[in-house]
Amino acid sequence: MMNTHFITGVWIAIVVLIITSCQSQQNENQVTSAAPKDTVVSHHIKATESGHADVNGLKMYYEVYGKGQPIVLIHGSFMNIPLNWSHIIPLLARDRKVIVAEMQGHGRTRDIARELSYEGMADDVSGLLKHLKVDSADILGYSMGGGVAFQVAVRHPEQVRRLVVLSGTYTHDGWWPDVAESFSTFTADMFKGTPIQKQYDSLGNDPAHFPEFVKKVISIDVKPYDWSRNVKNIQAPIFMAIGDADGVRYEHALELFRAKGGGKMGDIHGLPKSRLAIVPGTTHIGMMQRTDWLIPMITDFLDSDLNAKPPTF
Repeated sequence: MMNTHFITGVWIAIVVLIITSCQSQQNENQVTSAAPKDTVVSHHIKATESGHADVNGLKMYYEVYGKGQPIVLIHGSFMNIPLNWSHIIPLLARDRKVIVAEMQGHGRTRDIARELSYEGMADDVSGLLKHLKVDSADILGYSMGGGVAFQVAVRHPEQVRRLVVLSGTYTHDGWWPDVAESFSTFTADMFKGTPIQKQYDSLGNDPAHFPEFVKKVISIDVKPYDWSRNVKNIQAPIFMAIGDADGVRYEHALELFRAKGGGKMGDIHGLPKSRLAIVPGTTHIGMMQRTDWLIPMITDFLDSDLNAKPPTF
């Protein structure tokens, strides 16, 4: 049986490989400067707006791309805008207003003397939308960002039109048991020399505080949480996607989908407004490489008439 340290080592190795792969797509367009004027993502798409918003005691860094129906992208643990979203933004910004932000302590959003929590980060996203004068938006979160997205919909339902959660959970035991056990073994040494540490340093953070950053970020997944009742009562349509080799249990995703009207034959009972995808040949970190599959599914969910009748012969 694999021990927890081995599992964690493999997890970190996969993170490094995937991030390196994503960065190779960016080449000279990779963001390495904290200056908003230099904000660039792949395919030479530049932010129409960027800066820091005063939100709940934070100076929250954000960028805005494109025009149209707004969508907010919320990154995963230890990540930032360029690491998580640089290859996604150009695909969504073709016909949408894409809002990306860096959560408390991540990237160019400096940490403050406040406990890190899913609820707190959700309130920060809500505050950013108010700062940008956006009444309602689609919310998309990946991994940690998926948990934040769930909490935005729970705590600020009036600001959420539709919800997309990629490889995220709404209970602590939504992770496979060995994955949940591995969280407590995370240390800064595991990230030494990785793009995560290098970007932490390059974006103006104090390198001496990196161990504190790692400890604080992983703390939200070490302690138990269970938002089942509130999440199942979310009124906004939900599209939840996990990989078939993800860290998220199949049963966890299925439980929510059933609560949102799934588990019935659509030809007889009609289609539920919420959707579920289990992406084949896909790991937790590998989810972010599946843009050729995910983007069409996401845009179809966001653009579709969810009251439409099922197709007939």
